[in-house]
Amino acid sequence: MAAYQYTQATPTPHLDDQEDEGAKSSLSKTIGNVLTLVNDGLYRIKNRSKAERLFDDDVETNELKGESHQPLFNQPKAGQQQQSQQPKQTLEKSAYERLIEPSCSCCDAFLSKRYQIALLSSIGFLISFGIRCNLGVAIIKMTSPIKTEDNKVVAEPEFDWTPETVGVVDSSFFWGYIVTQIPGGFLAARYPANRVFGSAIATSAFLNMLLPIGAKAGFQYVMLLRILQGLVEGVTYPACHGIWRHWAPPMERSRLATLAFCGSYAGAVVGLPMSGVLTSHFGWQAPFYFYGFVGLVWYAFWLWLSFERPSKHPNISKEEVDYIEAAIGKVSHKPPTFASTPWRAILTSKAVWAINVANFCRSWTFYLLLISQPMYFSEVFHMEIDNIGILGALPHLCMTFIVPVGGQLADYLRRSGKMTTTNVRKLFNCGGFGVEAIFLIIVGMSNGTTTAIFSLTLAVGFSGFAISGFNVNHLDIAPRYASILMGISNGVGTLAGMLCPVVVQEITLDKKNERKLSMEWHEVFQMAGCIHIAGVIFYYFFASGELQPWAEPKKGDNCSLPPSPTNELTDVTLGPEGDNNDDNQQYKANGELIGTTRMIDGASSGNVVRPPPPPKRPQVVTTITRATSSSSRDSP
Repeated sequence: MAAYQYTQATPTPHLDDQEDEGAKSSLSKTIGNVLTLVNDGLYRIKNRSKAERLFDDDVETNELKGESHQPLFNQPKAGQQQQSQQPKQTLEKSAYERLIEPSCSCCDAFLSKRYQIALLSSIGFLISFGIRCNLGVAIIKMTSPIKTEDNKVVAEPEFDWTPETVGVVDSSFFWGYIVTQIPGGFLAARYPANRVFGSAIATSAFLNMLLPIGAKAGFQYVMLLRILQGLVEGVTYPACHGIWRHWAPPMERSRLATLAFCGSYAGAVVGLPMSGVLTSHFGWQAPFYFYGFVGLVWYAFWLWLSFERPSKHPNISKEEVDYIEAAIGKVSHKPPTFASTPWRAILTSKAVWAINVANFCRSWTFYLLLISQPMYFSEVFHMEIDNIGILGALPHLCMTFIVPVGGQLADYLRRSGKMTTTNVRKLFNCGGFGVEAIFLIIVGMSNGTTTAIFSLTLAVGFSGFAISGFNVNHLDIAPRYASILMGISNGVGTLAGMLCPVVVQEITLDKKNERKLSMEWHEVFQMAGCIHIAGVIFYYFFASGELQPWAEPKKGDNCSLPPSPTNELTDVTLGPEGDNNDDNQQYKANGELIGTTRMIDGASSGNVVRPPPPPKRPQVVTTITRATSSSSRDSP
């Protein structure tokens, strides 16, 4: 067990002895005092942590543990030879350095660096899913004839594409998307995951701006561009998990990951009406250019503010770096390769397949609503297209708010020790899927517009809690291979997106008989409810929140075991820096004993008790163990 504690102290400014006062001139004394005060001010500005700025603005000085406060300029005493000292600090940064410094003053005031990256990731997903909505809206105007108010055709459609051609163009995105799921996991493990994530969205945004040109050249070029977009966007989810491998402390995995992923659902909420407005007022090309430009602007901010790991961020506080690295443990710099990945163990792991099945179930309903919901409202309830867009966004809007709330609640249950990680994942996933299944079946039995819309909104909203179950579970069972597992499960989910429209089309065949068509749509939603019930059963029996044996670091890897995201008592702990030289060791925080260890066959064992409540002044007390990790509730 190793404990890291940061405390504050008030260093005594260096002043010349009073006994030498007569030997100094008043001018020399004044200059010396001024230089000392200036030096103290510079030291405070450089070393004051974010927590101190928020909670202790009246603190006059700050000294980090292990550092000594020495003035830059010392006045020599009488009879002593003045020694030239070179300043160790740069007094002032250039205007250019201040301009490019990776720091956002408006965000630094209330967000730590890891939450800034989560927020930027969420915006990136919002743009990514908005790009997916562009063609689905624009293609209506591209292939529809221009009519007057009395439905007289005054001009032929700009693109004379058959329904079969439109269907192929719509589905071409998934042809590329499913291919790069697993390779995306390896890319995120081999290269900086933040660069992979940002480059994928920027490339997709650039390709989006080429779609109007490709459409005029022929639908084959649109298909090619959409396939390329799918290829590059296929790495985004695995890359995002690769980011959290280095940035997310175990007790914050749910809230950080769900904050990032909620941008996907917000993208559908914003993308559909935004694409419609842009298409109506500025032409069908407008949404492609708008989202392409916004994506490139976002990429500039991403390059400026995101870094691969905390230790590489030049403007992060020392407290946040130590807190994250102590909670996660040392991570190997050697990425897994295709040969070193335990494929047999992964493909036969029940915990992995529980995640895959859950992803398939959630993706089935997601793509059912994204692709087929407008058709359902139009064919069953005869709604106008404007109302369909607004009402269709309600379920995703509800889910956008539920997802981060679920992440906060899941982390609270784990951090407080009320439930184990496995039970938290099962509760949120099975609970969310179970409620979603009930409301989907209600939709499949309803004949009223209000009941159907209300039930759909609640169904999708409650499914947001499941994101804190299966969608962050990869980081629990195998943080070393999290990006690869995310690629596998997201690939399985993409299969659901490819199969769902085909199944819906096969079920809803009778377009002329309204009563029969309504019953066929009931079957569609009842089937979706049954799929979620199957997902509840499978996940409940086979899911796990514990580190799997095949995911532990191998002998010779330059890393330590990542701590399991629980704070239960343990009987096996590591000593400071992984080594114990004394037979019995004690660890204290604020003078109170928080843990003991004793040597047993070359390893430490003992019981770790929960640390005392945090003091008024900000501090971090982190305990690294082989099986568990507990940290104070005041994280940086």
